[in-house]
Formats: sequence, C-alpha cells, structure tokens
Amino acid sequence: MQLREIMTTGFKMIGRTAAVQQAAEIMRDQDVGILPVLEENQIIGTVTDRDIAVRATAAGIAPDTPVSSVMSTGLVFGHEEDDAEAAVKAMEEMQVRRLLVMDESERCVGIVSLGDIAVRAGDRQLGTEVLQEVSEPAKA
Repeated sequence: MQLREIMTTGFKMIGRTAAVQQAAEIMRDQDVGILPVLEENQIIGTVTDRDIAVRATAAGIAPDTPVSSVMSTGLVFGHEEDDAEAAVKAMEEMQVRRLLVMDESERCVGIVSLGDIAVRAGDRQLGTEVLQEVSEPAKA
C-alpha cells in the first residue's frame, strides 16, 4: 500500500509569524494535532498540539508569540508513492508520530499519522509495531 492511499489530505498550513494562539485555534477547528509551518512557500517546521502545550503554555509564553518560536524543525518526509512499510521504518527510526508526504514536485500533499497507519493500512500488526517503536524512550 502506498502513502497516497492512506495519507490525510486537505490539511491547513500556517505561516512562521502566525501567533501560537492562532495555531491552536486552527487545530481546534480542524480537529488536527499538527500544522506544517511555512516561510516563503517552503515548509520550515511543524507545530503540534504538544509543542504548544510544552513549549508555549507550560513555559508561560504569550499567546501572540510566533509559532516559529515553538515549532519542531526535525522534519521527516515521505513521498506519496512510498510503501507504507517504508514510512513505518522512517517513523520508527526518527521516533515521530507523523510524516509529511511530498509529491514528485516536492510539494507537501498529505500527512500520515500513526492513526492513518493503524486504521487505513489494513495491517493491525504494522500499526501496533510503529506505535511501540515510536513510544520507546529516545536513544541517547
């Protein structure tokens, strides 16, 4: 199964200067936990609900702080024609719960999450495996 068959499409992106509060509102309204962050039409990071909770709210950062101050920059990409098992390996190795999916023009066209793999890939063992590996404590 290819990533294009299981990825989530129609997602929102946010500019690097947008406020953390705006990112949280978009996540709430769209019922998502991640937004790719753009600068001049290039993805430079992602902001997740966890980034907002840990790096902004818990640190007492003002809601109007730019998302670039709290975003994650260790991006992991896959391509829409990649096999789901290859994506799982990348997610396990990098210990990430979401993978940005690019097309042949290197445009972000989707996001694959642990949930997408567990529900849409049709392989419960694959979903269980990636969840276990991603949830392991980071290797020093």
